[in-house]
Amino acid sequence: MSLQLKFLFFILQLLALLISISSSDPNPQFPCQPPHFNFYPFCNTSLSITDRAQSLISLLTLEEKIHQLSNNASGIPRLGIPPYEWWSESLHGVASNGPGVNFNGYVKAATSFPQVLVTAASFNRTLWFKIGLAIGIEAKAMYNVGQAGLTFWAPNINIFRDPRWGRGQETPGEDPMVVSAYAIQFVKGFQGGSWRGSGELIDRFERKRALGGYNDDESGDRLMNSACCKHFIAYDMEKWKNFSRYSFNAVVTKQDMEDTYEPPFRSCIQQGKASCLMCSYNAVNGVPACAQGDLLQKARNEWGFKGYITSDCDAVATVQEYQNYTRKADDAVALVLKAGMDINCGSYLVRHTRTTIEEGKLQDKDIDRALLNLFSVQLRLGLFDGDPRKGQFGELGPQNICTTEHKMLALEAARQGIVLLKNEKKFLPLNRNVVSSIAIIGPMANNISNMGGDYTGFPCDPKSFYEGLLGYVEKASYASGCSDVPCDSDAGFNDAILTAKKADFVVVVAGLDLSQETEDHDRASLLLPGKQMALVSSVAVASKRPIILVLTGGGPLDVSFAEGDRNIASILWVGYPGEAGGKALAEVIFGDFNPGGRLPMTWYPESFTKIAMNDMNMRANPFRGYPGRTYRFYTGNRVYGFGQGLSYTKFTYKLLSAPRTLSLSGSFTGTLTEKILHQRELDYIHVDELTSCDSLSFYVHISVANVGDRDGSHVVMLFSRAPKIFEGTPEKQLIAFDRVHTSSYGSTETSIIVIPCDHLSIVDKHGKRILPLGEHLLTLGDLEHSVSIVT
Repeated sequence: MSLQLKFLFFILQLLALLISISSSDPNPQFPCQPPHFNFYPFCNTSLSITDRAQSLISLLTLEEKIHQLSNNASGIPRLGIPPYEWWSESLHGVASNGPGVNFNGYVKAATSFPQVLVTAASFNRTLWFKIGLAIGIEAKAMYNVGQAGLTFWAPNINIFRDPRWGRGQETPGEDPMVVSAYAIQFVKGFQGGSWRGSGELIDRFERKRALGGYNDDESGDRLMNSACCKHFIAYDMEKWKNFSRYSFNAVVTKQDMEDTYEPPFRSCIQQGKASCLMCSYNAVNGVPACAQGDLLQKARNEWGFKGYITSDCDAVATVQEYQNYTRKADDAVALVLKAGMDINCGSYLVRHTRTTIEEGKLQDKDIDRALLNLFSVQLRLGLFDGDPRKGQFGELGPQNICTTEHKMLALEAARQGIVLLKNEKKFLPLNRNVVSSIAIIGPMANNISNMGGDYTGFPCDPKSFYEGLLGYVEKASYASGCSDVPCDSDAGFNDAILTAKKADFVVVVAGLDLSQETEDHDRASLLLPGKQMALVSSVAVASKRPIILVLTGGGPLDVSFAEGDRNIASILWVGYPGEAGGKALAEVIFGDFNPGGRLPMTWYPESFTKIAMNDMNMRANPFRGYPGRTYRFYTGNRVYGFGQGLSYTKFTYKLLSAPRTLSLSGSFTGTLTEKILHQRELDYIHVDELTSCDSLSFYVHISVANVGDRDGSHVVMLFSRAPKIFEGTPEKQLIAFDRVHTSSYGSTETSIIVIPCDHLSIVDKHGKRILPLGEHLLTLGDLEHSVSIVT
């Protein structure tokens, strides 16, 4: 390159940098900016959050109040308050979906972690917390340079109830206990509410806090960011036949509501301390979710929710326009605000609230109540504390995004989430010293655009599966086989077959992408799309050796053909593994990482698609040929079960200690004591009739032995089977899990606490939690241990 060209190239780079910098405001606007706007009481940090919020509300006109009820809240110039965008997204990394985030300034990318379902497959609470914290750090850093808000609408903690659901990929799976645990850890990390146990990622914050640089305010009420538990409630369908998420009425029994649909939200609020709750589009038992006053108030009054409630986008409009629940717009506005919703994603409240007040259907106090919740969260975020660069976390900036630590964490998450489903004759791992060539085939094999699934931003340094394998072999070749994931044509099969014949080993990447499953799009079939099955089988027959099948996507797939095909030696599920998925897959295939992920959802056969997707019942009903849903209640055949996953080594268990009998004597209320005296035999005890559930807790001590020749991590999953005292008792339910690392031919001990009221109880048809008396069977792999509960 000549000196002139080099100079020109330098000038172009400099111009690009200047344009990039100019798109981020070097002097961003913020409330309480001195010298003209910092004297208001709501700027006084010595006052309580409530007093500051009420002071601000008292200064607003009605019109100004109404314009705060939209996600795009208007500015109030006379008070020095700039506009604020409430809608930002951070499902598995700061995403570009919401208008609150942009990648057009200093920050061009953010760490893209695996899609939530893949991360859930790690069954690793510590990992979940670290990911939430890392995303939170990057979100706050982007806010500090004017490229994001502080309120993010994640996580999605709906139950993955039906395998066809296009957004199941966004969730932690089908088990309420696992979904709850994920919600707690992610929210704690993201909001910055729990600092201990997160390792090197936050060492700098710990040091600063220890030196007095960060002070907890109002009993730890301060937030780094705001997380939002969504979608409340019973939302798990986009579009199926004539049913749409905008008009669907989810008919849910009290029993299913209590033991399946509510627990993740209750945990997200009570233990996670989430500061936002999003009500969903659908109706629940005939009432739109955003108008469900009893449920919204239950979250506040019973669960202790302290935050704001937003609608899903245009969900207030759907109350009138799609669900026809009200005749007029002002009736819909009055209904949702009085039910307890605080803000509408969209302009519906801005357009119709004044008319609603003028017609006497709404009062100023109803708006003030909503504003108190909204401003309180903003105050907890430090939005009215002056220059954010001088406040808590003010030093965070572009240097804290796409860091080495965060990119390594994304890689570790992808590694831990990969699930090995089949491995005939220990075909994997491959020995890189004897593999001279490898072919990778499939439309997703060399494509980075869908590696993260939906709600993805701009990844730091994404690598395709093909690129990941290039670092392990001298010669790697690629053929798509199908032009895209729908795979409507077999025109590329011959090229794929020829490519496979020339290679020592063959990897076929098949499965799903966002053309098959995403928001507003459910699947109709559980089979591989289009002609993908034929591609896999054709390549498997042509290959010199049995092939490795890699499955992408979130939704379960019926790959029974592959499970029984001897020409397919190994099957790996990678889901949507994020920016580091290519490297993680290569490490697993060549044995640099021993897979230990477990499926967080049941994989059903294609015949399950005969079941109506709008049937919300969890429990099986043999009288109408209904097999139930999820591993807790499903009675039909499975392709792969919940919790299934293999390793390159073998683990065995030994139960070190656990009680045989648990006596409830001395834990009764007076009413229950009276009942026992007058009744010879009881089948169960209502949990609320026990005086102290915590005192009944016990530990199960376990030894996990690695009896193979490879180190590895292993997910310990403890299930319970309760006495079947009535129809609808779960087949089994997960009560505890832990991921432990054990060296080859070594052992690791772990202890699991069992709280009977939480873990051994079940729910009756009235929605009441009961503790069955008699023998409860605890299962750990093939190990069984009975605990008898007596009065």
